[in-house]
Amino acid sequence: MDMDFSVLAPEIVVLTGAVTALLAGSFSPRNKQWISRLIAALAVTVGAGFAVAGTLGKPETVFAGTFAVDTATGVARAIICVATLLVIALGGKELTGTSRESETYSLILLSALGAMVMSGTSDLLVLAVGYLLASIPLYALIGMGRSPHAAEAALKTYLLGAFFGIALMLGVAVLYALAGGSTYDALNTELTGAPAAATAVGLVGVLAGLAFKAGAVPGHFWIPDAAQGAGITAATFLTTVPKVGAIIAAYRLLSSIPDTVDWPLLIGLLSVASMTLGNFAAYFQTDVRRLLGWSTVSQAGYLLVPVAVAGHSTLALPSLLFYLAAYAVSNVGAFAVIAATGRYEVEDYRGLIRTAPWLAGALLISLLSLVGTPPTAVFVGKLTTFTAGWDGGLPWLVVLAALNTVVSLFYYLRWIAPAFARSPATPKTRAASDQASSARASSTRGGAASTAAIAGMAVLALGLSAGLLWPWLQGPLAR
Repeated sequence: MDMDFSVLAPEIVVLTGAVTALLAGSFSPRNKQWISRLIAALAVTVGAGFAVAGTLGKPETVFAGTFAVDTATGVARAIICVATLLVIALGGKELTGTSRESETYSLILLSALGAMVMSGTSDLLVLAVGYLLASIPLYALIGMGRSPHAAEAALKTYLLGAFFGIALMLGVAVLYALAGGSTYDALNTELTGAPAAATAVGLVGVLAGLAFKAGAVPGHFWIPDAAQGAGITAATFLTTVPKVGAIIAAYRLLSSIPDTVDWPLLIGLLSVASMTLGNFAAYFQTDVRRLLGWSTVSQAGYLLVPVAVAGHSTLALPSLLFYLAAYAVSNVGAFAVIAATGRYEVEDYRGLIRTAPWLAGALLISLLSLVGTPPTAVFVGKLTTFTAGWDGGLPWLVVLAALNTVVSLFYYLRWIAPAFARSPATPKTRAASDQASSARASSTRGGAASTAAIAGMAVLALGLSAGLLWPWLQGPLAR
């Protein structure tokens, strides 16, 4: 067995950072918990460097074929680490001085580690471990708000996570029994002669668990409540980072499933259901956190388009990787504006362009990117993923995704329009938002506002430099 642990350098660094941040916080006074934040930020920064370096080598599978070290793994690792770094920067001031500051950083890193394991695994048993590692810290992160909404969201997330976790492990057991092994190579060779109905049952179980982590139908119910009930730091993390690991894990698994099961149709239907439900549910939200929660459900639908044509289009994987990076920075940017302003209702943003023009600009860029407006990053992501879907033989899915993109514009405009209105918010609304923001003004504005600006610039930079990044996303052979 290949025991070269250097290939797991990003995971080892992040795990070490999680443990060290927790220990440092345990032995530091409350006014010096910034040490834990620095350790966590350093861990994901170094992890991102190792992740990028890992994409430059030859693709291989290690540890008896249970973990893939290739471009998809390296890019997913880098996205997860960078997104986690932005989350830490966004919430650093929010968490400063709280009684669970170091624990929060440790839990964030452990959940990010689980997402990294999911993105690289090529074994069903390791997939189950990654799922649990990515899920369990989330329950604590959501409940740390210690409010009625946070408690309700944490309980709902826990119950749904347990249910879909059982479904995933049941699916793993069925596929393991049919293939006589847990590696994806075994699935690819041994499931060809297995009963199609039994294979479908196992596959549906595993995909149900991954849908929970990705925030896609049918595992999406927890996302809006968690986005609203959790703190902004936790909400930003849970709507961004776990999705990366789950989507890549689904792509890897489906690439190994033989054509005896019509899984492209299943993924296509889940994609349409996710984007349609997410868009129409978001349209009626007045709380911007719930709006972004439903938005992340719809974005999961778009991300499933290239997954539905895994192995049937050469554009599928690079377009998926780019879309994940584009979505991550866009979503973090939108949440950073919420953290910087402390405003939670759509109408509270009226006149933002007059009081905080930089934040209004960052909000505009982030939301237009989530729609898919040129020259933002998600525009390139949608263009390439839609092309992959058409090239992979699913034109009906592309047409429905394009229609959903048009629908999504309306609820994002419901948030953008007040922010760029000349008239300020009504006295009652302004008072409510000022009460929410004044208590946190000194603790949120600096780090969150900087994160919003950085994310906005990253959105534009990714969109304009997509052509330069594309050979890297395609892997060493393309370079």
